[in-house]
Amino acid sequence: MYAVIKVGGKQYRVSEGDEIFVEKLNANANDVVTFEEVLMLDSKVGSPYLSNVTVEGTVLKNGKAKKIRIFKYKNKSRSNRKTQGHRQPYTKVKITKING
Repeated sequence: MYAVIKVGGKQYRVSEGDEIFVEKLNANANDVVTFEEVLMLDSKVGSPYLSNVTVEGTVLKNGKAKKIRIFKYKNKSRSNRKTQGHRQPYTKVKITKING
């Protein structure tokens, strides 16, 4: 059995036992989280969400992704050069149960 859930503006196809990386959630490690925005369950499609269907998961860890470098400059000007870095926070979740 699989489901398509919406978390943080993105959609994920999940089954029981899957581990996914989602946008940072306000939860600590070993907390149980419930995803109620289920778009699809096997062959049932919601409009936009399915009612009475939830997906439960356990937070494994919170972390940051690899650093990416952003380099900005303006042509023909030696003084306008800027380097920035960014690390996107994420939450790793293990899907434990699909209710529906």
